[in-house]
Amino acid sequence: VRIHMLVMLGLSVLNSFIVCKLCKDPNEMCELRGNFNLPMLEKDADVIIGGLFPVHFRAAVPDLSYNHKPETSECEGFDFRAFRWVQTMIFTIEEINNNPTLLPNLTLGYKIVDTCDNTYLALQGAVTQVNGKEEVMSSGACDGIAGVPVIIGEAGSTQSITVARVVGPFRIPLISYFATCVCLSNKQEYPTFLRTVPSDLYQVRALAQLAKHFEWTWMGAIASDDDYGRYGIQLFTEQAKNNGVCIAFSATIPKVYSKQKIVDIVNELKKSTAKVIVVFTTEGEFYPLISEVVRQNITDKQWVASEAWITAALLSKTHLFGPLSGTIGFAIRSAEIPGLKEFLLKLKPSADPASSLVNMFWEELFHCKLQVSKTDANNRASLRNPCNGSEELEATSSIYTDVSQLRVSYNVYKAVYAVGHALHNLLSCSKGDQTSTNSNCEKPVQFQPWQLLQHLEEVRFQNQFGEEVHFDKNGDPVPSYDLINWQKDSRGEVQFVQVGHFDASSPLGQQLIIHEHKIVWSQGLTQVPESVCSKSCPAGYRKSVQEGEPICCFTCFPCAEGEISNETDSSECIKCPPDYWSNQEKSTCVPRHVEYLSYTDNMAIVLMAVAVLGACITTATAIIFYYHRNTPLVRANNSELSFLLLGSLLLCFLCSLTFLGQPSAWSCLTRHTAFGISFVLCISCLLTKTVVVLMAFKATLPGSSVIKWFGPLQQRAIIFLCTFIQVLICAIWVAVSPPKPLKNTMHQSAKIILQCDLGSDWAFYLMLGYIGLLSCICFVLAFLGRRLPNNFNEAKFITFSMLIFLIVWIAFIPAYVSSPGKYTVASEIFAILSSSFGMLLCIFAPKCYIILMKPEKNTKKGLMGK
Repeated sequence: VRIHMLVMLGLSVLNSFIVCKLCKDPNEMCELRGNFNLPMLEKDADVIIGGLFPVHFRAAVPDLSYNHKPETSECEGFDFRAFRWVQTMIFTIEEINNNPTLLPNLTLGYKIVDTCDNTYLALQGAVTQVNGKEEVMSSGACDGIAGVPVIIGEAGSTQSITVARVVGPFRIPLISYFATCVCLSNKQEYPTFLRTVPSDLYQVRALAQLAKHFEWTWMGAIASDDDYGRYGIQLFTEQAKNNGVCIAFSATIPKVYSKQKIVDIVNELKKSTAKVIVVFTTEGEFYPLISEVVRQNITDKQWVASEAWITAALLSKTHLFGPLSGTIGFAIRSAEIPGLKEFLLKLKPSADPASSLVNMFWEELFHCKLQVSKTDANNRASLRNPCNGSEELEATSSIYTDVSQLRVSYNVYKAVYAVGHALHNLLSCSKGDQTSTNSNCEKPVQFQPWQLLQHLEEVRFQNQFGEEVHFDKNGDPVPSYDLINWQKDSRGEVQFVQVGHFDASSPLGQQLIIHEHKIVWSQGLTQVPESVCSKSCPAGYRKSVQEGEPICCFTCFPCAEGEISNETDSSECIKCPPDYWSNQEKSTCVPRHVEYLSYTDNMAIVLMAVAVLGACITTATAIIFYYHRNTPLVRANNSELSFLLLGSLLLCFLCSLTFLGQPSAWSCLTRHTAFGISFVLCISCLLTKTVVVLMAFKATLPGSSVIKWFGPLQQRAIIFLCTFIQVLICAIWVAVSPPKPLKNTMHQSAKIILQCDLGSDWAFYLMLGYIGLLSCICFVLAFLGRRLPNNFNEAKFITFSMLIFLIVWIAFIPAYVSSPGKYTVASEIFAILSSSFGMLLCIFAPKCYIILMKPEKNTKKGLMGK
């Protein structure tokens, strides 16, 4: 709002100052209604170039009550750096004047005004330059150029915005050397504005990339309360957010100095957990704040400077270096201008009113009062020692004579040369619609500012430093910066060390180049300072943003089992594929360990050996029985049932081998059905033996006819029927829902257990239940016949075998359920082998003992002993 008011005021003043623009009457005269009497430097010539420079740091704004004529603004704080910019403009103009190939036969002059870094005075200076100085111009003067056709300035963005809006409607070019606000690239609002300094748009991109490179995700931001600071911080916040950076706090330095506000900002800075602070302001406005930082001895912050103060002499003083040590930031390109230092040292004061700024400079530098000065006796300089201008500049040391960091000065140099080349093209190459062949510029000079603007927009030349100077469609130059780091040299003086560069014209990813080994950080450290709200989440963790907090403030949670994060600060964990599992660190997926009871497993080898041993013993028993088949003992125990029982026991031992090895469709289908049918056949034989024994005892009773119902045919029928029921159960099981291989990842997360899925649980338990039913019946019947008085009675041996069988399988159930992985299969094989050995040994061991060891008892007399 303030800028718009100043612009409207400027346009009103500009129109009211000019009484006539084109004189119709030759005797009519143009008269200016006022003059601002601003401090300036000027030199008349064929073409006058205007200049606006903040030679003083600040000015007291007069009371604009409109009741009386405003008083002259008092400027304070002479800026030697800005005065060097002024002298660079004069030096460049003189260099062009002495150049026989550029603007031959034509001289350039200048009219340079001190704006005191004040918007109001910048507006006054612009109006003065555009209208011309003469209060009365004679006839014909209105037909020429009343004021300057082009202005070099201003340094500040806010001042440049104001001036650009005033001179824009009159198509007067304004070329800034230090105004970086991105808003000035808007050609609709500022059609005549150009600049030799890159827009802040590229600076904030560079700063955002710098923060990303050093992994600063939690930064503080401080800005001046003007367009430069506000636009700069706004752009930086947007760019930083795109690069994952959060702003911990944002503070604004007031334009009008306030001790309390400065203290409040420093207190907020001190409380903040952000260790890296980016500052968008000028050196003059930042000085009170950094002075308070020094007073409170805050040295744990890493400062990131904008280009406005990264090479500022006012701040790079030894007494400020404590908190500012290691400051890093981007500066505009520099150059060594030949002859400039010698020109600066030739400066001398003069009694000429046009040299008032030189006189001020002399008095400030030597802290004296010039005898030729017209300064009021009440001025502070009147209290100083007198001087006459014969003092030697070479004996002094100030930023004015320091040409080691010619950055803004180089921009001034390029701006003046751009005007020179544009004038050369305008005056030498065209005159009306005809092409001039004259090698000298035409005199008198006749052109309008808008014509010069056209040539400025199209100018393109290579200067003596090899840099190509031109403006893009927005009036901006090619953006490039040097990365500067504040370090102390051996003498304890602050040095601006280049540690990298940024070139926006390079491909993305190659724009920012940093030489990290050259950087010295805050407090002289070589390690990159850390500035984060929360520590980075390492691989194997995911970050969870805290509610109500910025995204940079988060909590790290470990990934769940089977999930990984393979990068830092991962927002989520990735689930591993089915055949993979997370490693211990949860940082990568590793193949799950495949587990099954393989043939090479030690436990499998033992079980195989036991199974083969059982099969061999069974076969040996069968051979013994076959060899002694005609003996009373074998014949008395129903040799047919004995051989069938031995065959079923052999199948029981061999079916355990199907449980070994990697499960396949065939093995899963075979193992349970073979096991179920084999055991039912075995128990059916024992059940038939038990029934036959009991019936045989009853048949010995007088008048019993039971034995005829349990002859060989009936025995075979009982065995067949009992076995057929189990075969039917298994057939239905296989037909409806057969067992199949399964990769079990639920039991043990880090393993894939290869096992056989039952397919149908009810069919499996029905099969086991049927085996259990037959076993219980057999056990009960055998228990009832355990006291039969015959030596050939097998009931007690069958009782023992069934008791072992039932104990083993009752114990098997909890072991089967609780055993993990391959131990489940091993427990099932163990149950099969144990119950098989129980039946084999209990039934056949006593008989084999008699046959082999007590052959004298294997007689009819021996069997009928009782």
